[in-house]
Amino acid sequence: MFKFLKEKLKNAVSAIKNSITKNKEEEVEKEVKEVEIKIEKGEFKAEEKKGFIQKIRERLTTFKLNEAEFEKVFWELERVLLENNVAMATIEKIHDNLQEKLIGKSIKKGELEKAIKESLKETLEQILINPFNLIEKIKHGEKPFVIVFFGINGSGKTTTIAKVVHFLQKHNIDCVLAASDTFRAASIEQLEEHAKKLKVEVIKHKYGSDPAAVAFDAIAHAKARKIKVVLIDTAGRMHSNIDLMQEMKKICKVSNPNLKLFVGEAIIGNDAVNQAQEFNDKVGIDAIILTKADVDEKGGASISISHITGKPILFLGIGQKYDDIEVFDKKKIIKSLDL
Repeated sequence: MFKFLKEKLKNAVSAIKNSITKNKEEEVEKEVKEVEIKIEKGEFKAEEKKGFIQKIRERLTTFKLNEAEFEKVFWELERVLLENNVAMATIEKIHDNLQEKLIGKSIKKGELEKAIKESLKETLEQILINPFNLIEKIKHGEKPFVIVFFGINGSGKTTTIAKVVHFLQKHNIDCVLAASDTFRAASIEQLEEHAKKLKVEVIKHKYGSDPAAVAFDAIAHAKARKIKVVLIDTAGRMHSNIDLMQEMKKICKVSNPNLKLFVGEAIIGNDAVNQAQEFNDKVGIDAIILTKADVDEKGGASISISHITGKPILFLGIGQKYDDIEVFDKKKIIKSLDL
């Protein structure tokens, strides 16, 4: 993850530093020549000469960016972020934070690159949201604890549900699955295959049945058997499909879930961000799971999606095995960018 972004950021910060250094050194060199000419002409008094020399020394050892200079050098960083699927709204947030931290501030020449990196790091600390503790939420929530999963077809939603089941089982939390995707061919069989391997039950109806009724029956089953968690799989037609959104709303109305999770692919970048925003606007989401994070070399979605939706990333999918899911940790993410 972040293979491309990490290298590009490193190059961009270095380019910004070199650009500022070159410009400032050219300015100082020009000032020095002007002062030398005036000294030769005898236009300076001794105390004035001393003051100018001190000023030049300060200019040689420190930088102080003005707004025009900042905008010129920020473009290099903006270009890198855009190339790596960071959403424009998130780039604007980064821009505003860096502007506040860098413009008009005295920065020592040898610490310019460090100052830029520290400002970027602090900005990412603000943008990224650490998730809640799912296990604690379940333990202290009502029983059964109901989780609904949203996401379009192909995002890895059903496999992700299986991974979450396995994650909960490792914490001694039992589950039942609701096959509420009654639209896509073979979706029920796919869920049943995972359930067989994980030794959990699946509550299902026929294809074309009311998905909300499946969810209702799964919750009733969990109450009767005292099962702690119900995980509801849902249809994944295009997120802009009006009928799908109405279907999702009905499932939520009937099941009254404790948690609504959006599952999206990290590798599709801004498309994942747009999908998450659409689901959040229409049915509301509580957190996000990004799949295929292990092959996402740009990383823009993981930086942007929390900032745009205001919701935390709960897990990252990092492979095909049931154990290939990890709790999102913003400190780990920032560290991986080598800032």
